[in-house]
Amino acid sequence: MEIGYALSCEEHRPNDLVDLAAEAEQRGFSFALISDHYHPWTRTQGQSPFVWSVIGGIARATSTLQLGTGVTCPTVRIHPAIIAQAAATSASMMPGRFFLGVGTGENLNEHILAGRWPEVDVRLEMLEEAVEVIRLLWQGGSRSHRGRHYSVENACVFTLPDELPPIYMAAAGEKSAELAGRIGDGLVGTGPGPVLKAFDQAGGNGKPKYGQVTVCYAGSQSEARSTARKWWPNAALSGELGQELPTPAHFEQATSWVDDQTMGEKIPCGPDPQMHIKAIREYADAGYTHVYVHQVGPNQSEFFEFYEREVIPNLRPAMAGS
Repeated sequence: MEIGYALSCEEHRPNDLVDLAAEAEQRGFSFALISDHYHPWTRTQGQSPFVWSVIGGIARATSTLQLGTGVTCPTVRIHPAIIAQAAATSASMMPGRFFLGVGTGENLNEHILAGRWPEVDVRLEMLEEAVEVIRLLWQGGSRSHRGRHYSVENACVFTLPDELPPIYMAAAGEKSAELAGRIGDGLVGTGPGPVLKAFDQAGGNGKPKYGQVTVCYAGSQSEARSTARKWWPNAALSGELGQELPTPAHFEQATSWVDDQTMGEKIPCGPDPQMHIKAIREYADAGYTHVYVHQVGPNQSEFFEFYEREVIPNLRPAMAGS
């Protein structure tokens, strides 16, 4: 198992994200995933820089950190031909260190061009064709594609890396996990559960599996719970709301009931290292090969110190055994 760091574009300004990536590398995290949003989940989070610009900064500020999008939606807001070019450029700037994470996205980010938000089966169909387009363009040369959802005419990605990046696919349900297992090079998930089995059965057995653990470290449990509620109440949402709500204001309305106690039940909160270690090991025990940690809120420096001192050393036996 490898331990990584989540770069939350919803909470941090672009230059701060570059600095956080460099610090994660220095503190012993081997990889990071960076979110790709047009909007934050709530207005309190307050940020949402263009991820491809930030990746360019991270490429120059790091030397060993593996980096992937966590995740990009190449179907509605951005055409897959553009993602093919953006990801190829990123991989060229980070030889052997970049991977493309893709998913079906959320209405929150994809409705902005005033198009219809498709139902889930259509989104999966679009994602499968989008990946086909990306891989076609990565073959080099002039390429055309005429599909059900996308057309490409005489397009050529001239700047290609020596080593093409893998494409990892996000999955929150069995249908998306089956698609990921069938056409993806790996899985990006948000928790232990049936998605892992579905992914393996569809052809994903032996492929990398990335899982995100959301936590909130602070000097006390009460402070951590309060911070988590303020900055990340969307962690308390379940079901399909996260994919369907269209604006940050709607997420605020949907999470108005969330209190500190609820946040403490939803994510690890506080300074007890065993709580954090247990959450990460649950993912590893479930079959994830890579676990990346999202620290909620502005307190990132103390989080890094805490993980470097109290958490990562106690995870090393599991990391060495993966």
